[in-house]
Amino acid sequence: MPTTRKTDRHRDRSTRRSTDKTPAELKAERQVQSLGVDIDAMAAVSNIFRVANAVRNVTERQLLDDHHLTFSGFTVLWVLWIWGPKESLALARESGVSKSTLTGIVKTLAQQSLVTREAHSTDGRRVIVKATRKGVATIRRIFPAFNAIEAQITSSLSGGEKDELARLLRCMLAALEDDSIGGHI
Repeated sequence: MPTTRKTDRHRDRSTRRSTDKTPAELKAERQVQSLGVDIDAMAAVSNIFRVANAVRNVTERQLLDDHHLTFSGFTVLWVLWIWGPKESLALARESGVSKSTLTGIVKTLAQQSLVTREAHSTDGRRVIVKATRKGVATIRRIFPAFNAIEAQITSSLSGGEKDELARLLRCMLAALEDDSIGGHI
């Protein structure tokens, strides 16, 4: 029986178009339809969550683990590379993590000599985080491979579809940043 189920699952995946709803989505819809919820919103957000987790797992497994980086550590290093030194609260926001989570990430990156922490020039309670030369060299070395994974993940989309997807996700981010919904993320 397990062999049949595995074969059926494989057949389901190979015959299902990539734009068709997954069996999990269909089951979730059946489960919640009597509640009067916005099923399209549920599908959109749950697929964003699933894709984000899959991207995180794939990039860690295929690239970041070899460089002793987590996805969050890579993100923090990337933000510092793009924007330069940042105060810890701003860095946490830009990296999409809480300030307490950032503390652990920065500690790990500092132990690897990829970032430094300095006291703020006017407020000793605040900390400025900066990528070291080694940190910049690391991100410059691995980002092309990271982007190759991004390209592979989005290879089924046309250039216009990638632009539209990015635009729609920016709209959702703007809604989340609205104080009436999620506040400052």
